[in-house]
Amino acid sequence: MKKITFNNLLLICLVCVHFNTHGADNQLKSKIDTSEAAIIEDQSKPQLISRQFSFTEGPAVDKNGNIFFTDQPNNKIWKYGLDGKLSIFLDNAGRSNGMYFDKKGNLIACADEHDQLWSISPKGKINVLLKDFEGHRLNGPNDLWIDNKGGIYITDPYYQRPYWDRTTPDIKGQNVYYIPSNKKESFVVISDFKQPNGIVGTPDGKYLYVADIGANKTYRYLINADGTLSEKLLLIEQGSDGMTLDEHGNIYLTGKGVTIYNIKGKKIAHIDIAAKWTANLCFGGKTKQDLFITASEAIYVLHMKVKGVE
Repeated sequence: MKKITFNNLLLICLVCVHFNTHGADNQLKSKIDTSEAAIIEDQSKPQLISRQFSFTEGPAVDKNGNIFFTDQPNNKIWKYGLDGKLSIFLDNAGRSNGMYFDKKGNLIACADEHDQLWSISPKGKINVLLKDFEGHRLNGPNDLWIDNKGGIYITDPYYQRPYWDRTTPDIKGQNVYYIPSNKKESFVVISDFKQPNGIVGTPDGKYLYVADIGANKTYRYLINADGTLSEKLLLIEQGSDGMTLDEHGNIYLTGKGVTIYNIKGKKIAHIDIAAKWTANLCFGGKTKQDLFITASEAIYVLHMKVKGVE
C-alpha cells in the first residue's frame, strides 16, 4: 500500500474544499437562471384584485411598496395600498401610460393626452418635464425608466389616440430619448426601431433593455457614462408592452400573459393571465415580492419567491 504523506493529504483536502464551494455556487447560479420553481411560489396563481377598469397600464411602486397604476381611457391614476385597498390618486391624469417613481418620491408619468412627460408630487401637483423635441410635438411618450443619476429614458412610439387633434406624427421615426438629470436638453439614443415600447434598466446602471414591439424583439444595451447607448444585442425574439426585472436579473415581458427570461435570454417561465392583453407589471408589497400585473380591464397580483429591483 502506498503511504499517504501529510502534504498529499493537505492537497486532497484543498481540492475537496474548492470543488464543494464552487460546485455549490454553480448549482445555485444554475437554479437561479433556469428553474421556474426558483422564482414562482409552488402552485401559486395570479389573484384577481379588481375588474372595474377600462384599460390598466403603467404600474409603479413607491419606496414603501404601494402600487400606482393608470386606467388610461378613464384618465385616472389609482393606488393599490399595502392594506389591499384601492383609491384614486389623481383625476385628470393626462391620459398617463407608463410611470416610474424618482428618488424624491415624485411619480414620473408618460402623459400622452398632450404628448408630455409629467412629474407628479405626492400631493398631486403637476410639473411638465418635457413637451416637445427640438420644437416638434412628441409622438406619444409610452414608457420610461430612471437611472441612478436621475436621468430618464422614454420610449416614444406612435399609437393614434381618439382624443388627439392630429392623425399623423410631427416627428419622423419612433425614437427612444434620454433626458439628463439636469433636464436641460434631451437627445435621441435609439432611432432604428419600428415601434419602441417596454423599457427597463439594471439597478447598477450598466444595462438597458428596450422592446421593439413592432419588430417583436427585445434588445440589451450598454449604458455609457453620458447616457448614450452602445453594444446593441438582440437578446430575446419577443417584443413587450411593459417590462420589469427581478433581483437575479430575470426579465419579465408582457403581451399574452407574462413570459420570463434569464439574463442570457433563455425562456424559463410563462404566467397565464385571464385577459385579452397583459400590458405591464412591476414588483411591490412590503418585501417587493408581489408581482402586480395590469391586464386589460383588470389588475392581478402573484406572490413570488424572488424580489423585484424597483
